[in-house]
Amino acid sequence: MKDTNGAVKPRVLVVEDDEAILALLTAVLSVEYDIISASTGAAAVTAALDERLDLVLLDVGLPDASGLDVCRRMKTQPTLVSIPIIFLTSNTSPDDEVNGFDAGGVDYITKPINPAVLRARVRNHLELKQSRDALERIARMDALTGIANRRAFDELLTREWRRLARVGQSLGVIMIDVDHFKQFNDTYGHGPGDVCLQRVAHAAAAALQRPADLLARYGGEEFVALLPDTALPGAVAVAEGIRAAVQDLRIPHAGSKAAEHVTVSLGAACVIPTAEVEVARLVEAADKQLYAAKTEGRNRVKGITIAL
Repeated sequence: MKDTNGAVKPRVLVVEDDEAILALLTAVLSVEYDIISASTGAAAVTAALDERLDLVLLDVGLPDASGLDVCRRMKTQPTLVSIPIIFLTSNTSPDDEVNGFDAGGVDYITKPINPAVLRARVRNHLELKQSRDALERIARMDALTGIANRRAFDELLTREWRRLARVGQSLGVIMIDVDHFKQFNDTYGHGPGDVCLQRVAHAAAAALQRPADLLARYGGEEFVALLPDTALPGAVAVAEGIRAAVQDLRIPHAGSKAAEHVTVSLGAACVIPTAEVEVARLVEAADKQLYAAKTEGRNRVKGITIAL
């Protein structure tokens, strides 16, 4: 959701089983923030794993679990460890606060809720998170090409695998390799090689069709695309679009056996994830398809749907 200036609103998960308090929290915060809610600990963990979150307001007393235990569970998840969690509680003893901080919370707001205090605490912690996020974006960015790096891909792959396993939808991965890139570097030098990788990355990223799709540099001259909610025909179409976009750059490559210009080989794999199978299976299948594309002459796409 966006605000009146077109900027994406920070998203706050409110975990509260008291409907009156939930209505108050939503009314106070919904002008500035995108609010989603849960009334149990189990629902809170599921929502936190499925949604892009910026902050959690977590009631200490929930019908199915202690808010402290819910916080601990969230903090074991790599995608949630940096999300600030503010506890909501009627308890005011120092021991309660210490227990909350030990569990991973960043602050306490006592009931009855003071709207001004609520707004100030939420705003302060979101500003701190935005500063940390700016540093994290740098850590998840490939310095040469400016696109996502392997760390960012791995984290999103894990999150999308869990989400799509719950809803029974397909997930696609495309492995991309610049053909005969060692020969390119040998012929033209590493400086032009870096420029080549930058142009390939930008062309491939522009060929992706939806905001949810991600292109990342996987290592060296290898890239990877993640395509949520995508079955094999769609993944192959995207892969063909990437292949054509790179070919259309017409970057000269005298050392290539595939063409007179820079080309890429691509391997696509799609699957409906399950909770019992490791996410690495999908990447391995795409990598095998990439190997097949290279074996058959390069500058082509190979794809497969795998069954788990």
